[in-house]
Amino acid sequence: MKLNLLSVGKERGGLFGAAVDEYAARLGRFAELQLLELRAESGPSAKEREGEALLTAHGKTKGELWALDGRGVQLSSEELAARVGKLRDSARDLSLCIGGDEGHAAAVLEAAQLRWSLGKLTLPHRLARVVVLEQLYRAFEILRGGPYHK
Repeated sequence: MKLNLLSVGKERGGLFGAAVDEYAARLGRFAELQLLELRAESGPSAKEREGEALLTAHGKTKGELWALDGRGVQLSSEELAARVGKLRDSARDLSLCIGGDEGHAAAVLEAAQLRWSLGKLTLPHRLARVVVLEQLYRAFEILRGGPYHK
């Protein structure tokens, strides 16, 4: 299984960089992980251009597309693990998209098989990357029956 975390925004250094690196390394035991950070656009139609870039990056994969969206479905860690497990068992890849400051373009939301909400709080994009990676690691540990989730 290959995981693709596609995000719009600043590089992953700074305060959250070490956490991204840590969870990326942990996830590497379970799946191939690609972190792709796309440049944030500005001006009219920025959200649409960002959406096109996300869809182009996803188009190179053979799996599902999930869009992080505050209006999406909230999942427990166990529910997330079950969804990830089904994809893993069917040898499908997963691309997760974190949009820019204005959210996702309509085209990304329409193409997504799941709109996943991390909750009602607004998170900085760099923190959202950490939360997504940690939850994916937790999902794989749940599937493995490991002690991390307890």
